[in-house]
Amino acid sequence: MAGRDDERAVVRVLVDAHGETYAHEAGITLRNTPQPLYRLLVLAHLLSARIKGSVAVATARALHEAGLRDPRRMADAAWQERVDALGRGGYRRYDERTATQLAEEARLLLDRWGGDLRRLRAEADGDVRELRRLLQEFPGVGPAGADIFLREVQAVWPEAAPQVDAKALRGARRLGLPQDPDRLLGLAGRTQPAVLSSALVRAALDKDVVEDTLRRADSG
Repeated sequence: MAGRDDERAVVRVLVDAHGETYAHEAGITLRNTPQPLYRLLVLAHLLSARIKGSVAVATARALHEAGLRDPRRMADAAWQERVDALGRGGYRRYDERTATQLAEEARLLLDRWGGDLRRLRAEADGDVRELRRLLQEFPGVGPAGADIFLREVQAVWPEAAPQVDAKALRGARRLGLPQDPDRLLGLAGRTQPAVLSSALVRAALDKDVVEDTLRRADSG
């Protein structure tokens, strides 16, 4: 896609067809309040493993349905309760280790930030690099998990925006789009950066998304 109009068409089709954020897919109504932010942290943790995104999303829903929706409940739950919830979501390959990490993660959040990720945000004081570093202090949340969290949370933490990370840029490359975040954001117009980034990540992970998007853009 050589022309800017063609690129804009690809972005429009991509966002319209595949622009759902992972938080929304997991049933998280993202707000700057403790519970949805914590659920997003858990989702980012799950998504960062080498497992299908659909399984991670289903597992985040299963944890919520099991009542493990805030750090206190997660920390207080029996290890087997966490393992069982992970299994119901299909997260069986990593269930035992992740069950332990989720408890450790919740306890750290409770002990250091009173169970409220807004306090972690305040500690970072608007520095996105510091936000990324602090997020990686949680067990099981490495660079990939931190990127996922920041990619989604930019919808409610403006200092994290615009966040178009390496995985999103990989999706742009597969679609023949520019590799420059500013150019991508320009092509997306008023689309929220979190929505654009999620759509690009889906293209990076699923060739069917790429093929569907290019076919629709060409036929339009």
